[in-house]
Amino acid sequence: MPLLDQITITHRYATLPAGFYQFVAPTPLDNLRWVSWNQPLAEQFGFSHGAPESVYLLDALSGTVSHDAFKPLAMKYAGHQFGIYNPDLGDGRGLLLGELVSLEGVVFDLHLKGAGQTPYSRMGDGRAVLRSTIREYLCSEAMAGLGVPTTRALGMMVSDTPVYRERVEQGALLLRLAESHVRFGHFEHFFYTEQYDQLKQLADRVIEWHFPDCENSKKPYLTMFENIVQLTADMIAHWQTKGFAHGVMNTDNMSILGQTFDYGPFGFLDDYEPGYICNHSDYQGRYAFNNQPSIALWNLTALAQALTPLIERVDLDSSLEKFTPRLQSQYSAQMRAKFGLFTKQPEDGAFFSESFDLMETAKVDYTRFFRVLSCLDSDGTSSLVDLFDDRKLVDRNKAVMWLNQYLQRCEKEKLSTSERCEKMREVNPKYILRNYLAQQAIELAEQGDFSLVHTLSDVLKAPFDEQPEYDYLAKLPPDWGKKMAISCSS
Repeated sequence: MPLLDQITITHRYATLPAGFYQFVAPTPLDNLRWVSWNQPLAEQFGFSHGAPESVYLLDALSGTVSHDAFKPLAMKYAGHQFGIYNPDLGDGRGLLLGELVSLEGVVFDLHLKGAGQTPYSRMGDGRAVLRSTIREYLCSEAMAGLGVPTTRALGMMVSDTPVYRERVEQGALLLRLAESHVRFGHFEHFFYTEQYDQLKQLADRVIEWHFPDCENSKKPYLTMFENIVQLTADMIAHWQTKGFAHGVMNTDNMSILGQTFDYGPFGFLDDYEPGYICNHSDYQGRYAFNNQPSIALWNLTALAQALTPLIERVDLDSSLEKFTPRLQSQYSAQMRAKFGLFTKQPEDGAFFSESFDLMETAKVDYTRFFRVLSCLDSDGTSSLVDLFDDRKLVDRNKAVMWLNQYLQRCEKEKLSTSERCEKMREVNPKYILRNYLAQQAIELAEQGDFSLVHTLSDVLKAPFDEQPEYDYLAKLPPDWGKKMAISCSS
């Protein structure tokens, strides 16, 4: 039985009027083959274990051969890029093939990234290169492993088609799954073109598909917006506590479901540096790590403006005022869990500030610090002090004093040391997708060796587990691998 016959596929976005999208057939690539297939994720939709060996499935999912199950379309949207409104955006290299329905009845968009030119390509070639495809494949799955709301990667393919960027690279395809591909920029497009009927129609469908509880509200559009504010705040709290910098928080890269979207020049913190900039095109630091909360609010304000034909301004402003308290609440809860401090004490605010000041001064690795802190029950206190002492940037006594202060604070918790540390290891990862690891995987892959891609994919699915055979992937980056600034080019 053909593999696609086992899968439930719908086309609800294609029921919207033509002004929302244009149907586009994918442009095939040369000598296409699988790089990776996410079997645990695929099984949630009923794909069999034979899928990775299926030429039929490869041809159908890549658009090499047209298939009646799919209706490929390119979405139209707009957005603010680095604070400047750009009306000429849309799916320039990706196509929505349809929606997959999971075995539990949850609907996910199936999106093919790198599928070729569309009417919204803006003179681009519509392709994705192997380099950026590997980065998105690995990071979206790494974020899922960390418990961060995110799009997912179903599979990845590589070809012999040359793609011209700063150099000639291999064309590749990514199969992306998301509960929605509707972005803030979708609403902005209809607002700024004064297509208010279409704006309302989009809002109605978003409520129907994603926020059905809003239908019973006295002000359904306002309740929808309040949900978006809350989900965005929750996502940013995850980013800030996990040390993740997105790099390109344009409104066209913001999901209405608060899911991390469009992985480009992202980066996880190495040495703790609040002003870390991972995008080498971000000359002003607009999207620096510590700016992400304020930029998220800026983007929500832009979305609010687009929704003014549907929602009173006073209501929108009231909803926006809830963003910061929600973010602070979520951030505080997650950060307390990272420190293993589950009760609130009057001195905690000052203690947290002192902790981060010390980490910044000593340039201590963010992820390593919290993981070592989580292992005091097994490794003792010397490993933590050594994190500071090795840097020679702060006096060892300062680190010892901080540690003693932390241990005194822990005595106010009801948990034993082992119980506290066990809980901390559940939220403080040992493994993250450091940029230098992604770069090593890319360099090997460009030589035809995908072993590190597969290894990282497996390890990052369980980032909190010890996995001692992969200790080398938890090492601190070499000097060349720190604070890598990544290009948007893909």
